[in-house]
Amino acid sequence: MKMYLISDNIDTLTGMRLAGVDGVVVHERNELREAIEDAMNDSTVGIILLTEKFGREFPDLIDEIKLERTMPLLIEIPDRHGTGRKKDFITSYVNEAIGLKL
Repeated sequence: MKMYLISDNIDTLTGMRLAGVDGVVVHERNELREAIEDAMNDSTVGIILLTEKFGREFPDLIDEIKLERTMPLLIEIPDRHGTGRKKDFITSYVNEAIGLKL
């Protein structure tokens, strides 16, 4: 099984290609849906990497696909600008989950 990147910028795609990960650059919602469907129909793809920008711009689309399919796995990754999450996002998840402040 291999990974496949769907990115919103060429820099992230270039970096991932250097690591041996193939992919595509898309910008519009319909292009994103088409790219995800193409990757999901490829039986050799086990993990689809998406830049976090797609998760912020099209959360309904990403969540819909995550709920409908178990394979391949969709993972959001930061792009060259870094993550859009705050520094203590893991701690805040733990605090919400267990109800204790760490």
